Amino acid sequence: MKLNEKLFAGVRQATRALLKQGPAAATSAIQHALQGGRPAAAAPAKPAMRDINPPPSGAHRAAAAPPPPPEQAAAPAFDPQQMLRQFMPDMMANLDRASEAGKAFTMPSFEMPSFDMNFTGRTAPAEALPGQFIDGSHSNAAGTRAYKLYVPSNYTGKQAVPLVVMLHGCTQDPVDFASGTQMNQLAEEMGCLVAYPAQSQQANSSRCWNWFHEKDQMRDQGEPSIIAGITREIIASHNIDPAQVYVAGLSAGGAMATIMGTVYPELYAAVGVHSGLPFAAAHDLPSALAAMKGKFATPRAPGTSIPIIVFHGDRDTTVSPAAGDAVLAQGKASSARDILIEPGKVPEGHAYTRTVHRQADGTPQAEQWLIHGAGHAWSGGSTQGSYTDAKGPDASREMMRFFQTKR
Repeated sequence: MKLNEKLFAGVRQATRALLKQGPAAATSAIQHALQGGRPAAAAPAKPAMRDINPPPSGAHRAAAAPPPPPEQAAAPAFDPQQMLRQFMPDMMANLDRASEAGKAFTMPSFEMPSFDMNFTGRTAPAEALPGQFIDGSHSNAAGTRAYKLYVPSNYTGKQAVPLVVMLHGCTQDPVDFASGTQMNQLAEEMGCLVAYPAQSQQANSSRCWNWFHEKDQMRDQGEPSIIAGITREIIASHNIDPAQVYVAGLSAGGAMATIMGTVYPELYAAVGVHSGLPFAAAHDLPSALAAMKGKFATPRAPGTSIPIIVFHGDRDTTVSPAAGDAVLAQGKASSARDILIEPGKVPEGHAYTRTVHRQADGTPQAEQWLIHGAGHAWSGGSTQGSYTDAKGPDASREMMRFFQTKR
């Protein structure tokens, strides 16, 4: 399919202009444009989710920007956000039409902000703990991925301990994800190891796990084979209880966590999915965009049920809350017929609805947490990391509690 080059030239021009205001401004404008060009609605004051690259303060911007010369002041202002609102809906419509027609296309260079944060050796709050946060790397025929491994200070190697594999979201890295989820703090408290595989910018320019590629939805192929290789490498090098190995993720990482639990059921005892998508919900970029809106491709049958805990905000405009329902529907066992619905509220935080599907012995086989008023962010996370919502409930602690029922 031949896409409109004039359209993309306009988008590139707007993106260049927005980059001068910082990646956060560019990202915000693009998100608004993707939503149809609607301006952000006024909302009550509340703690904002922390962007990976926060823009400078308004005072700093005002001091740094000199007043325009008189001859420029009268010139018509170039509004990059208006240009994005003009062109982005047409671009998305073209992609939707291509998807419906089954036509192949190549996404042109869009000059999006670069988020190459070089996490290796970087100091961050996630590393300010008594344990060791060490670097690793794993390679196989599908490629090479770096990873971080947190070994708590109470690990002696004499007793077998659990392992949690955490898969970050787009634009994130292991240090940022560890800082936001605070899983390393829980590792110190509960005596487990936590691994953070890192997506490379060469594999995906926004560091998203490629959950929408068919080759990356298969056992022993693509990115699943690398993540499984990292998991097995850590099991072999440390005293890990193979019955207590779990995988969890956020957004694209949540979608990949679903894939890992589905294609490697013998390796992972349970799965945690936050703001993610169901297994095989897409097979290319257009179907991925549709899936994020709640329009899923006909998925391949996962084969077996997987113990799973799902978190999703009901105000998520990046990945439809319908995705959380679909993830749970795929994962829960048909034998788990005892359903408990439990409403709750975090003091001075979000209300939520917790739905538990229990086995005959009363143990939870699947849980769903629908967080009322929450967007696309890790529930209960720390503002030291990106894409977090400190208003709770604490997804990290609840995932660990659920995982402990599966040992």
